[in-house]
Amino acid sequence: MDMSTESILVILVVGIVAGWLAGKVVRGAGFGLLGDLVIGIVGAFIATLLFPRLGIHLGSGILSEILFSALGAIILLLIVGLIRGRRV
Repeated sequence: MDMSTESILVILVVGIVAGWLAGKVVRGAGFGLLGDLVIGIVGAFIATLLFPRLGIHLGSGILSEILFSALGAIILLLIVGLIRGRRV
């Protein structure tokens, strides 16, 4: 898999924005730059696996990718909150 510098930058920006959005929605605060990035990227991976199987398609473009990743990250944070037994 050969990725250009531009595609890596897009992935990082989408991950950061999606993680930040998920942190604001679920916890009320972000997790720092690295934490937001990791949450956003894992959330994007979850959304990529889960949403097509449920028949959910959000369109194309950078905004839909951010929304898609943020929804996946929110799901991730809710699951982590349930496992830890914390209220989210």
